[in-house]
Amino acid sequence: ADDASDAKQQHQVMNFYPFNDIETISPRPMLFIAGTEAHSREFSEDAYKRSAEPKELHWVRGAGHVDLYDRVRLIPWAKLTVFFSHHLGQRATPADN
Repeated sequence: ADDASDAKQQHQVMNFYPFNDIETISPRPMLFIAGTEAHSREFSEDAYKRSAEPKELHWVRGAGHVDLYDRVRLIPWAKLTVFFSHHLGQRATPADN
């Protein structure tokens, strides 16, 4: 690749905003999980506002931005179980195909 195409590609990556078309994910369910102490909290709020239904926003009290990656005691397992059981339970089973 030449320098001009590299510069164009870098420009495209720098201008990419993942929430621009988030509403097009609907009607697929979306679950946003964020920590109340996360420095990125505003991005979770923005993504939630921009997304269409069905959607849920779940706050983990006291968790920061990276706490939910590996601090397993903070991960809301019950919320994940309920969300996925509800939404995946609506999918066809292999016997229905």
